[in-house]
Amino acid sequence: MGKSTHVLLALSASAAARTFTVTNACSYTIWPAVFTDLHAGTAVPSVETGWEAPPNSSRSFTVPDNWTAGRIWGRRDCNFTTNPGPTSCLTGGCNGGLLCDPNTGTGVPPASVAEWTLSGSGGLDNYDVSLVDGFNLPLTISNNVGCPVASCPVNLNPTCPTALKGPADASGVTVGCKSDCGVDPNPTNSPSCCSGTFSLPQTCPNTGVPNYTFFKSQCPDSYVYAYDESSGTALFTCPSSKQANYTLTFCP
Repeated sequence: MGKSTHVLLALSASAAARTFTVTNACSYTIWPAVFTDLHAGTAVPSVETGWEAPPNSSRSFTVPDNWTAGRIWGRRDCNFTTNPGPTSCLTGGCNGGLLCDPNTGTGVPPASVAEWTLSGSGGLDNYDVSLVDGFNLPLTISNNVGCPVASCPVNLNPTCPTALKGPADASGVTVGCKSDCGVDPNPTNSPSCCSGTFSLPQTCPNTGVPNYTFFKSQCPDSYVYAYDESSGTALFTCPSSKQANYTLTFCP
């Protein structure tokens, strides 16, 4: 293999990477976390699996063009010095502490999650803002090529239904809103979780999710429950040929 071929391969690899930017527009520090389902794909972003993001800070990194089943979320009120495990944050904590474990560090609900599969079937990037695991922070996924914006830009914590209220901070302010599945006493056979006898789209309409309207009416461009694709505003796509770069903004 000649030198020029090595150069071409290097350029090709560089061109295939996307740029992701994570911005904390909140007035308080958060700790973004990154997880890749390594059972679905082996490509991982060029960034550690967790970091501290002060208010009004941004972090950019490259992501392989074939990143599959990736997710990014924010953690609140963290202290990793005494307890580096999943309970080291009030919301969104993960196995591993600051650096989420690459195999099991998916994040503890309730947490608002941004999800991607790049270069998926049909030559499309797939992405969404998911509230399937509940809500803890407002967030928006935008891009630089004019594809749709996925978002839950509203802070749902102050109006969270009593039955779904999650952790509260030291001053008693709710910092997380659980999903209906998250409080279901029988999650293995539940219309809220689309599990058991409710595991198919036909047997799990959104009417079986008690607070579907609470989430969807305020965050219509988000993924609210397991089969929310039928809403038409849950899962978004962008032609992979456009090589979109994505920006995830917390507290947009």
